[in-house]
Amino acid sequence: MGIFQQILHFSKSETNSKDEEDANISENEKHTHEVGEAKPVKEVSKNKRYRKEKPWDTDDIDHWKVEPMKPEDLRAPLLEESTFATLFPKYRQNYLREFWPQVTNALQKLGIACVLDLVEGSMTVKTTRKTTDPYIILKARDLIKLLSRSVPVQQALSVLEDDVACDIIKIGNIVRNKERFVKRRQRLIGPNGNTLKAIELLTQCYVMVQGNTVSTMGPFKGLKAVRLIVIDCMKNIHPIYHIKELMIRRELAKDSTLKEESWDRFLPHFKKKNIKLPKKKSQAKKEYTPFPPAQQPRKIDLQIESGEYFLSSEQ
Repeated sequence: MGIFQQILHFSKSETNSKDEEDANISENEKHTHEVGEAKPVKEVSKNKRYRKEKPWDTDDIDHWKVEPMKPEDLRAPLLEESTFATLFPKYRQNYLREFWPQVTNALQKLGIACVLDLVEGSMTVKTTRKTTDPYIILKARDLIKLLSRSVPVQQALSVLEDDVACDIIKIGNIVRNKERFVKRRQRLIGPNGNTLKAIELLTQCYVMVQGNTVSTMGPFKGLKAVRLIVIDCMKNIHPIYHIKELMIRRELAKDSTLKEESWDRFLPHFKKKNIKLPKKKSQAKKEYTPFPPAQQPRKIDLQIESGEYFLSSEQ
């Protein structure tokens, strides 16, 4: 058989098979009409059209759990070297020189190399051939950032854990007036640091106020709450309002019956009060003249005008 004959034979077989299928479908339709109406087919929404059942996905699985990175998970070493560097102020030089061996030992266990340059005043971290976790270099970057912002070494090393993150909030550009900025920053700390302690207990975060920045460490949910409190405090909203709300939320979270309900009816709603200041009296503007004011007369000139100058002491 030639090629053209094979093609013709294949096309004829296809048409015959289609005719047989149509005949079977028509017979089935007749059978359903004779027996009774067929069962209605459930319409599937467009969003769930291509979704398949997942028998292995049960309710007891925590999808938000962060699985630890194991050395055997990385099959080959990293191809490129990643480095991060940051500067530190001069007053941190002696402290970092004293505690740098602790930082080196902690990072060596994770396969990260670190360098302290006291001449340039910089800290550098970089990956090595022994690095097994690709994300740990970003944790090391956060570590040197926190060390440069006056966070103690023992506290800063906890950022290397999987469930701990950090956030550095810049507050220097929010308020222009320096006196007002200092007052609001002190309001965030509170008397004897009580306000800061309350924020740390409610958000489960470590908070450090230093200069124009606020360094925070803790879970992601707590970092979000701390950022909101800090920025609102610099915008003249007292932290006590947020502390009250966090205390109420913590108590409501203990009640399992309120999990699927809205908590708006329990939370406080504070109204803004705009205090009207007394208006300043507008002074009438003087007309501008390019000439200087007239010279004031002297005491002698006044005596001459009144004639007192020419009188004798007896008169």
